[in-house]
Amino acid sequence: MELVDTHSHLYAEEFDADRAECLARARRSGVAELLLPAIDSESHERLFALAEAEPEFCRPMMGLHPTSVNDNPRWREELAEAERYLLSPPRGLRFCAVGEIGLDYYWSGDFKAEQREAFIAQCRLAARLDLPVAIHTRAAWDDMCDILEAETTRASELGERLRGVLHAFSEDAATYRRLRACGDFLFGIGGVATFKKSAVAAAVAEMEPEHIVLETDCPYLTPVPHRGERNESAYVSFVCDKVAELKGVAPERMAEITTANARRMFAAL
Repeated sequence: MELVDTHSHLYAEEFDADRAECLARARRSGVAELLLPAIDSESHERLFALAEAEPEFCRPMMGLHPTSVNDNPRWREELAEAERYLLSPPRGLRFCAVGEIGLDYYWSGDFKAEQREAFIAQCRLAARLDLPVAIHTRAAWDDMCDILEAETTRASELGERLRGVLHAFSEDAATYRRLRACGDFLFGIGGVATFKKSAVAAAVAEMEPEHIVLETDCPYLTPVPHRGERNESAYVSFVCDKVAELKGVAPERMAEITTANARRMFAAL
């Protein structure tokens, strides 16, 4: 069984003591690739170092996270730096996506305009470069849907395409259908789907398997049976098992489908 963890922060400080062991456990669990989303300049060096150390296993992204816009007078400089890296990748790296970008109003509603500006700019850059986006959304789903509807239309009118993954999708089936109507968007399903009374589990039951990719978002959102512990990429196998159960197919088949979905979307794989 071959899996892709489409959203892993294995370069984070939480893994400094046992990163090599985590990589080994991921491989033993059938993980063939890890996709590493960027956050901001404070973690770029860590991201680059892991991608350089594991070039066939760890694929980096580049972008500015929405919460890194909040209360940050330098956020436009950070955005410009991310664009420079995407236009001229450093150290022989190859970025597989523009991410992690998006909207997050959970912590503060004071920076909505700035987050929207940063997100739209990065969507337009991704469309111009023909790269997928990895989108973070929290407490901002109405704005997210409105922007994606407008930006996918704009890209199409320009002869470009905006596509990508709705990372950590945890909304209902109606939101899934609205986002799918925007165009080529997949849905990153992670540990939340394994929780009791998970709303996204009901949505997954309605999703087409060809619209799903698997992720951990480690070290966060740890799936059952390890909930309450630090998450790691090896645990994407538990997510695969749960999604397979919800869809009524064998885990091996769900792994095959979701890995093919990831490789289609992230053509650099």
